[in-house]
Amino acid sequence: MGFLLREGKGNENLPAAGVCSVSCCRAGFEEPIPISTTELRDFFAKARNGSVRLIKVIIEEEQLVLGAHKELARRWDVDYDAFVLPLLDEQQPCYVLYRLDSQNAQGYEWLFISWSPDNSPVRLKMLYAATRATVKKEFGGGHIKDEMFGTVKEDVSLSGYQKHVSSCSAPAPLTAAEQELQQIRINEGEVAQDACSQDSSTEMVKTEISVESKHQTLQGLAFPLQLDAQQAIQALKQKKINYIQLKLDLERETIDLVHTSPTDISDLPKRIPQDSARYHFFLYKHSHEGDYLESVVFIYSMPGYKCSIKERMLYSSCKSRLLDTVEQEFCLEIAKKIEIDDGAELTAEFLYDEVHPKQHAFKQAFAKPKGPVGKRGQKRLIKGPGENGEDS
Repeated sequence: MGFLLREGKGNENLPAAGVCSVSCCRAGFEEPIPISTTELRDFFAKARNGSVRLIKVIIEEEQLVLGAHKELARRWDVDYDAFVLPLLDEQQPCYVLYRLDSQNAQGYEWLFISWSPDNSPVRLKMLYAATRATVKKEFGGGHIKDEMFGTVKEDVSLSGYQKHVSSCSAPAPLTAAEQELQQIRINEGEVAQDACSQDSSTEMVKTEISVESKHQTLQGLAFPLQLDAQQAIQALKQKKINYIQLKLDLERETIDLVHTSPTDISDLPKRIPQDSARYHFFLYKHSHEGDYLESVVFIYSMPGYKCSIKERMLYSSCKSRLLDTVEQEFCLEIAKKIEIDDGAELTAEFLYDEVHPKQHAFKQAFAKPKGPVGKRGQKRLIKGPGENGEDS
């Protein structure tokens, strides 16, 4: 065995012929990296066959040697704490190779533990850290499934290993916006699943696809309209009332009537809650191009982030199914669907422009002006070479 030792600038101590070693740097001194003994390499070969549960490797006299080993007894997770923890010294680093019960293409898979307690000398910590790759290479990196580093026993106990596996498989940390978007998607998936399990009285998603059919994907959740809400929609259709406000009962999963108070355009902003979402139907009475019109306008008010994620998601999911029910089952024609976050937007001018959007005037394409006449002189005919029989 030979080691490359260097002190200061001298290099008098060179390795023996044919022996290669690597050095670990420490202030003013380079520590030799130990080489495994023949006994350890032979034991590694035996253990890879699967008959050994645990191998402890330590460094003694600048060599990697077998510190201890355990034979198979029970399942790997049952034996783990009883085999691993008693072998860990509070003052001495070591390596532990623990055989799992799973296998890959090369054989049984192993857990590689680097134990470096806080109370151990700094020199040993550095020496073991520099030798870790050598131990893994000697044993065979293809057999090692996971690797852990610990300074206290809780880090490398069975529960510590399970936490390590969970953290490795966990997704990357999300920003606040990404977390909110992820939660909305999760909730939408739950809502879609609930919608598919509704009883036969609930309108189901059309799954038959043909050239003539208008196929739709799942648009949202169909909360049932309460009886008083249905009666209010029928009354609005008959123009007995001019305003309906509906809300979702998130606990009972129904659409409830809030009120049908008579409402003018000037009253609309006051009908919009500032802290919760609502659905509104308004009979908009107005004149357009000399004609008197009464148009039903649907208003979906959602005061931004003042509402919870669940409330925003449910109101958004139920909106399209509610409109389908009102238009198809109650045959109520809706002239315009509007979404707002503040009641102050609902002015007479705003409603008129929404129901009767302004037509963009036709703009004639830009015509290139003609150039000046008579100021460019006479057109000249330039003859090419050879046209009069002359050679170029």
